[in-house]
Amino acid sequence: MTSPIALPGFAHVYSGKVRDLYAPLDEVGRPREDQVLLVASDRISAFDFVLRTPIPDKGKVLTQLSLWWFEQIESLVPNQVISTDVPAEVAGRAVLVERLDMVPVECVARAYLTGGGLAEYEADGTVSGLELPTGLVDGSRIEPPVFTPSTKAPMGEHDQPMPYADVEAAVGSERAAQLRDLTVRILERANEIAAPKGVLIADTKVEYGVRPDGQLVIADEVLTPDSSRFWSAADWQPGRRQASYDKQFVRDWLTSPASGWDRASGDEPPALPDDVVERTRAKYVEAYETITGRTFEA
Repeated sequence: MTSPIALPGFAHVYSGKVRDLYAPLDEVGRPREDQVLLVASDRISAFDFVLRTPIPDKGKVLTQLSLWWFEQIESLVPNQVISTDVPAEVAGRAVLVERLDMVPVECVARAYLTGGGLAEYEADGTVSGLELPTGLVDGSRIEPPVFTPSTKAPMGEHDQPMPYADVEAAVGSERAAQLRDLTVRILERANEIAAPKGVLIADTKVEYGVRPDGQLVIADEVLTPDSSRFWSAADWQPGRRQASYDKQFVRDWLTSPASGWDRASGDEPPALPDDVVERTRAKYVEAYETITGRTFEA
């Protein structure tokens, strides 16, 4: 993983798979405890590895698309953004946000069955312990969408399906119901917006935090190619892998013979070739432009 850049007036406090967090310094040079600068890097992760090859402009796509979606769903839930006035070194890919008490659950909603949810369903007919109808296949629509939470695993480890009862145990029954209902509604609203533009959102992961007054707030990113599966509506056909606008393209290359990587070995994945990098960047930009109707400017 590349080292975070130095930003005058800010102290680096944490780096995740994709994002770097900085605390603004007060007038005497101490890190503030109420705000964080959230910087989206061009790093990309797959199969719990941060790949050695960055995707140019990825951080800007994630940031700009999240900001667009925050506006679309602000009637459902407030967000943590304070300002987009950020240092020039990270312009376009950073936001100043409230520091929140983060909810210790990966909140996932699914409108279509695929990925890890499909694997669990094929094994025992459930997703995160929730029983689904029989006869579903890869790409089947789930009506209505379901809440399928998972654990928040440390970097390098894999999130695990989390039964709803465990969510209640972690955050309480009232908050668990709020997380469930809100995550599903966000996905439903997003599909109402994206479907007319030719995009189906199969599933999405939403991060939440809690303000000091107890109010639930959406945090980090939302409805991006990193946190969601975007499919072409025109090409959607249950029973096969769908054409996507997200990082599934990278996963597919890594698991193909062309990469030469044995996932079961536990070894770090190889560097991405130039054509995979270019096509992945194009997928991210295409997702942004198709959904927002705007032209992406790096």
